[in-house]
Amino acid sequence: MSTFGHVFRVTTFGESHCKAVGVIIDGCPPGLALSEQDIQPQLDRRRPGQSNLTTPRNEKDRVTILSGTEKGFTLGTPISMSVPNEDQRPHDYGEMDLYPRPSHADTTYLDKYGIKASSGGGRSSARETIGRVAAAAIAEKYLKLATGLQVVAFVSSVGHVDMSPDFQNKANSALVLPGFTNGTDTPVSGNTPSKVPKADQPPALTEKEQAYLKKWQEWWKKLATITREDVDANEVRCPDGDTYERMKERIIQARDAYDSIGGTVTCVIRNVPKGLGEPCFDKLEALLAHAMLSIPAIKGFEIGSGFVGTNIPGHLHNDPFMKREDGSLGTLTNFSGGVQGGISNGENIYFKVAFKPPATIALPQSTATYDGVSGTLAAKGRHDPCVLPRAVPIVEAMASLTIMDAFLLQQSRVAATSKIPRVITDTIPAVLKGELGNAGGKRKECD
Repeated sequence: MSTFGHVFRVTTFGESHCKAVGVIIDGCPPGLALSEQDIQPQLDRRRPGQSNLTTPRNEKDRVTILSGTEKGFTLGTPISMSVPNEDQRPHDYGEMDLYPRPSHADTTYLDKYGIKASSGGGRSSARETIGRVAAAAIAEKYLKLATGLQVVAFVSSVGHVDMSPDFQNKANSALVLPGFTNGTDTPVSGNTPSKVPKADQPPALTEKEQAYLKKWQEWWKKLATITREDVDANEVRCPDGDTYERMKERIIQARDAYDSIGGTVTCVIRNVPKGLGEPCFDKLEALLAHAMLSIPAIKGFEIGSGFVGTNIPGHLHNDPFMKREDGSLGTLTNFSGGVQGGISNGENIYFKVAFKPPATIALPQSTATYDGVSGTLAAKGRHDPCVLPRAVPIVEAMASLTIMDAFLLQQSRVAATSKIPRVITDTIPAVLKGELGNAGGKRKECD
């Protein structure tokens, strides 16, 4: 479907080579100051033709707000926005009427609908994401005012060129565990615990574990401080200068070979309110995964420690609780990635998504026509050799839309519950009963 969200509902429209693409937003709170200037900066970060690393298609991507505002403020009614397509070249796609592009959506759209767009990718084109980015600019402005939320994404790898620390490589993250040799599952004779540890005596971390944990803490600190200015300091959108140069070389190598390359984007969401996400099927990480995997070319998603976490023992991977300076409960570590039990815990949310290489390449490929006749396709047209630099604001957009929808849903629950007395029962931890009882019978809102 073309609609995302439950409370903050976003419906995108348009194809890559039609007159315009755009979005309709239903559920935006009234009274938010809004103009095209709030939306255009993110569209500028997404638009084509930014550098020699992206498609040369020349689109200004200027947004127009058509409805839902008056005198610079939202009305609470549906907001519609459009962006014209100005640089279409349908003639570049003539050969693709004969050959479906390998690993593209040409055949699957035809199988599903019995018809497909004759030029470009239609709804499967990244042009569709313009509507998402425009809608998310509104969500992001609201969330920043309401909660101080910050969303920052960056290119973390291109091919084998990776800015992530070595310890995040699953093959390099093995620890020496009690009773096991390094990197194997073979018990070492005489190296197993002789008795069950006492409940009041947590085992001390080994030097290797302390060093490993320190590396993670340095990474969490980096995620807490990276800014969009850091990310946008170069055309790859990698905040690490040394890695950026090697990433740029890898993209140019793919471009000059008429080929393409994939990689990963890492995203961090800061100042996330507690309590977002629903039990079971709408867990916050499930909503984020759904949002991210809806982006064209994304093939993988991991949150928190992700797949590397399978190598870390529980006593190190668990996030111990502690009291923050403001008196609230926080965690000492953040292997969970800001989500526990599918619900945000107030810590930074961080995740990584994997983008496949763009499917449309000029390098000749042996394939077959729609009717199965073998042949060779060398795609014409203007296409990104690597989508990652322009994908960064799209990842940020889907993260913002997900949090916005979850936040408004949680606020509706808090508002409804605040209308009735809070009953203090045995289901509430004893240490909190006095605090809740002194709150005048009202539910404490999420921070």
